[in-house]
Amino acid sequence: QVQLVESGGGLVQAGGSLRLSCAASGSISRIHAMGWYRQAPGKQRELVAVTSTGGSTNYADSVKGRFTISRDNAENTVYLQMNSLKPEDTAVYYCNAKVETAYLSRIFVDYWGQGTQVTVSS
Repeated sequence: QVQLVESGGGLVQAGGSLRLSCAASGSISRIHAMGWYRQAPGKQRELVAVTSTGGSTNYADSVKGRFTISRDNAENTVYLQMNSLKPEDTAVYYCNAKVETAYLSRIFVDYWGQGTQVTVSS
């Protein structure tokens, strides 16, 4: 079992910045990748950024050059630095962990945090 707790959301004007944090606990050694998703009202949840245990990263096209995902392995925490925020970034942001059910099984279960609201005003 993995537990995820997000923090750092809030209200910011367009062009501003926020830094989201996600602290993981539980079966940390089984986490294959962690990432951030977001969901705006009336829209499906979409991937924002993801980082694997090996350090590779992937970003949605809409946030490339503005958002940066990073991790602190010692603290089991992943961050999302969001710069040059736009009103279109307004959403609930969710931390995600893909947890391997057994070593090298390549079978994964998704765990989710409770979400943190990000609101960007124009």
